[in-house]
Amino acid sequence: MVDTKVETIARLAQWKIESFGPTVPHKRSDPFKIGIWNWHLSVEKSRSVYIRLFPEPSRVSKEQPPVARFVLRVTTGSNRRPYISPIHERLLRTSDDFACPVDISSQGRFIIDVEFLDLKICPLDGGEGLSIWPIEDTMRHLATQSSLKCLSRMLNESLFTDITINTADGKLQAHRAILSTSSPVFHSMFMHDLKEKESSTIDIEDMTSESCMALLSYIYGTINQEDFWKHRLALLGAANKYDMTDLKDACEESLLEDINLENVLERLQEAWLYQLNKLKKGCLTYLLDFGKIYDVREEMNDFFRKADRELVVEMFQELLAVWKPA
Repeated sequence: MVDTKVETIARLAQWKIESFGPTVPHKRSDPFKIGIWNWHLSVEKSRSVYIRLFPEPSRVSKEQPPVARFVLRVTTGSNRRPYISPIHERLLRTSDDFACPVDISSQGRFIIDVEFLDLKICPLDGGEGLSIWPIEDTMRHLATQSSLKCLSRMLNESLFTDITINTADGKLQAHRAILSTSSPVFHSMFMHDLKEKESSTIDIEDMTSESCMALLSYIYGTINQEDFWKHRLALLGAANKYDMTDLKDACEESLLEDINLENVLERLQEAWLYQLNKLKKGCLTYLLDFGKIYDVREEMNDFFRKADRELVVEMFQELLAVWKPA
């Protein structure tokens, strides 16, 4: 059927159902992938309308059953005010594990959104579930490579440091050779007769000591997932300033991963400021193709007042393209 496909972006799954009523009292979506599992949505009419979310039966879902934390939103017809469920968190194995009754008309067109806030693998022998997203992050793998243990000691114990970094609220010690190999900007500072070469100091006063330490931890290969997520925006600014392409790409991928209603406009502004085309496209897709622009109407006025004029023009062009009559 034409309306069984579920579109996904970041951690959002959206199912647009064109027709549902007495003649079609049950629908089941095609499988869609979020995390390491394939999922299905279904909607059925008995005494009430029920929406179900469940993983596709497979070896993965059997051996690594998911614990999903998610919010369900349902928008009907031309009414843009959606039904929003509480936050659900539960182990999902079959279609019987989650059935949410919704008070909506059982006829016509409606849209079902599932926003996954977290996904954990439930241990078969009990215990605390382990979130899949931090595990897969490249930063964690880099930080645990045994070949970088010596660099970790050099940074953390300030072994033979030869450069001082002045931050907004303190000083840090580092090694010019390592900084030079991580950034062409740092390399240029130490190669030419600039004040950084003569004084053995670098002024990074647009970063706090904590965020600058996160930058050094990335350069030395010791950064952990929590610090990376906490300082993503500061790291993005530093990556852009010091021409660190790999870090800039990592920040963009991370910011693209968890777009939601609370941060999409801020992310769009950051994407424009740092010329992050994938992040910009993701934000515009979330807002326009997935219809989330209706949910941030109050925030849009303030955004348009502060945003770059060229960005505003581009957004209007995208809006016109989306709303252009077929």
